[in-house]
This record gives sequence, structure tokens and C-alpha cells, in this order.
Amino acid sequence: MPNIRRKQHLGLIGMLLIAVVFAGLQLTAVTGRASPDTKNYLSYALSLSGESRQEAGRRAIAYSCVSGQHASLSPVPWTNRKAVGESEEQCVRRLNDSVAYWARHGNTEGMTAPFANQRFMAIFEARPGYPLFLVPFVTVLGPTWGLWLAGLVLALAGSVCVLLTLRAAGASRRAGLAGQALFLALPTGTVAMNPLSDGLSLALGTVVLLGCVLLLRDRPRTDVESGTSTGVTARAGAAGPRTGAVLVAGGLALMFLVRYSQALLLAVALAAVFLAWSGRLRLKRRPPGPVLRAAGLCGALAAGSYAGAHLLGWPMGQDSAQDLLTHHYQRPDLPNPWPEFFVQEGVFWSAWLRRQAVQPILPVLLALSAWALLRRRSVVLPIALAAGAAGLLNQAGHPNLGQLYGYRLIVFLWLLPALAIPLLLDRPPTDTAPHDASRDPAGAEKPAGMTAHGVAPAPVGDTRGGVRHPMSRS
Repeated sequence: MPNIRRKQHLGLIGMLLIAVVFAGLQLTAVTGRASPDTKNYLSYALSLSGESRQEAGRRAIAYSCVSGQHASLSPVPWTNRKAVGESEEQCVRRLNDSVAYWARHGNTEGMTAPFANQRFMAIFEARPGYPLFLVPFVTVLGPTWGLWLAGLVLALAGSVCVLLTLRAAGASRRAGLAGQALFLALPTGTVAMNPLSDGLSLALGTVVLLGCVLLLRDRPRTDVESGTSTGVTARAGAAGPRTGAVLVAGGLALMFLVRYSQALLLAVALAAVFLAWSGRLRLKRRPPGPVLRAAGLCGALAAGSYAGAHLLGWPMGQDSAQDLLTHHYQRPDLPNPWPEFFVQEGVFWSAWLRRQAVQPILPVLLALSAWALLRRRSVVLPIALAAGAAGLLNQAGHPNLGQLYGYRLIVFLWLLPALAIPLLLDRPPTDTAPHDASRDPAGAEKPAGMTAHGVAPAPVGDTRGGVRHPMSRS
């Protein structure tokens, strides 16, 4: 028991050390992260905190222009948030003139200041979750430090969820810490820190993925099976399908209020992967119960997200296509936007593939992820694959060349390497021992929590990383 406690303390120290190092690095850029959309969310949050719409707009403009003076002048569209040669005073004057113009032209309602026409601002009005999350931060600390701390909280929360997801799936402690570090080092950490709704959506997405791992358990682990009765990872190991269902439903419900389109796509991707998974289990004559239930839950949540957005009158796919093709509704709508939209799809993905060939960081990471998919048997892998698919679908819905060098729309794709690559640190299961129905492939007796289809977490101290799931060989 003392040895278990010592290892547990080492794991906690490692988790905290990674968080402290990341937080320290973020202090080098407290401001300068604002994008053109940041002022929309900030003015919404300030309005929720009690400011008048006019005052909220003024403070959002002040923050945006100060941040612009610290922003990079890189030619990369996503990071180029400052007009070359524009001073802070010129920035404030330009944005104030824009607000006055749109206020005179009918944008007189809503929580956000009138930075653009009312139809475009309705997109941000349909995302109340992120401004509501910002309210306590900006009320207590003001916009600069409030937005920075909010981003830090989201980045660290997402990284811890990645760690817990890996540990709940049976990965070793070192694999869990590697997943946490990868989440913070990859664009997932950068996007989480940016003062935009993508960070909160990403953090909630990691909660959903953790819930999916827990949902596939027939029952939670006991203290005896987990090897310890205390600690964050031990509590994650003791959670079961009921907790998983709550995390999946709650995470997607909250994400619906933040970015309902991403919530819908994540639910659809998870449902599709689980359905394919259950079909494979049926072909192998194995019970698909937990996987089929997970597919049903995600499918129902996807249908609920679509119906909810429709009933609330929020902008849908047609509006998104018109927004892209009419430069934020500043030109007349196209009678049928889809032919031109699919032309834009081809242009964007051709350019995107050329960029990946020039800077193949993502292809290399995806190749390592594919290796993990082929070499490891872990319940987390198909779930990570669904998250990656959700990122691709989200980017496909916004084929804007201005986002070619950015990561925020496709950020869920980066969850695949963050969750898959750490599993390569663990030893794969071996099949060298004689087959015995009561023993696992490594020759050890199956733990009491092993289900008929092989979904079971390894003990907290296990370093094999080869936890079996419904796709594993019997």
C-alpha cells in the first residue's frame, strides 16, 4: 500500500508539474491573442454582467485594439490580427465608426454590440454558453486577465480530461501524462487558450470522450481491482456507465449552448463509429450491448441538437453557406448556394493538402496514430477516431481559405494523436501463452470486471496499455 500511494503521488506531481509549466509559458502572452470574433463574445459577456450594450461594445473595442498592438504581424491569416501600420487610436476609431454605421442600419437589438449586420451577429447570439462562462472571469479580473485565465482553465481542464480518458481506458500512468502534455503542446492547447468559443467547445468535447469510455463498462471497478481507493485516476476508474452517460449527455448539452454545430457533428460521428463497431461485433457473434447503447444515446443527442437549433431559429447549414459566399451577408444571397459551396470545398481541401505536404506535422502525427490503431487494442482508439472525424466535418462545413493556416475549426482532429500516440508508450498484449478462456492474452487471469465482450479497465498501476475492448480478438 505505501508503494501504491507513492506512485499515486508521483502521478499527481507529474500532472501538476505539466500544468504549472504550461501556465508559466502562457504568461509570456497574456494579451495579443484576440481575433476579430473575440470582441463579439466579450461584448456579450459584458452585457450579461450588467453593462449596457453601448458600454459593453466600448470595452470590447478597447480590449481588441490593445490586444492588436501585441499581436503578430505574420502573413498567416489566422494570426494576423493587426492591420499593418494601424495604431491603437486608429483601431478604436475604425471599430466605433463601424458600430455607429450598423446601429443606424437596423442592428439595434441583441446582447452583442452592433459590430456587423444583424444577420451575421445572430451567429454569436446563438452561442450564449461561452459568454456566460466568461462572466465571472471578466467581472472580477477585467477583460485582459479574465480572458487569459478563462483560457488557461479550459486548456488545463481539457488536458486533465485527456489524461483521465486514457487512464479510464486502462493506459499506464506515463501514457496518461503523455496525453496531457500532448494536448497542451499541440494546437489543442493553443486553441483552448484563444479567447473564442472553440476552447470551451473543445474542453466539453474531452468530457464527452471520457464519458464514452466510462459508458462502455458493464460495471465500475472496485477498490480492490483498481489497487487503490483514493486519487483522481482512482475515482475515474471507479466510475461506471451511469457516470459515463451523464458526462456524454451533459457535455453535449452544454456544448450545444457553446457551438451547437460542433456538438451535433461530434454526436453524429460518435453514433456512426459505435454503430459500425456494433456491426463488427455482430459479425464476430459477440454481444454488442454496451456499444449499441452508446450509439443510441449519441444518436438521440444528435437528433435533439438538430431539433433544438431548428426550434430556436438558430442559423443552420444554409445560413453558413450563404455567410461564406456573401462575405458575411454583405452581398445578396445566392438562390442556390450549394454548387458554389462545393467548388469552395474543392479549392480549400486542395490547398489544405498542399500545405500538409509542405509542413507534414499533422500527417506524421496521424501516421503514428494509425500505427497505434493497428498495434494496440484500446477502447479509447475508436472514440478518438470519432473525435477526429468530427473535426474534419466541422472544417468541411466552413471551407474558408482564411482558415487554411489555422487550427480552430479542425481542432478536434488533433485529439486523435493526443489520445492515440500515448498508447504507443505501453507494451502491446502478447498471445504467447496457451489459450484459456479464463485468462487474457498475456496469460493473466481476467479481472472480475471483465465483460463478455472484453470491455474492462486495467488496474491503475498496469502499464500494458493493451486493455481489450469490443474490437479486440477473443
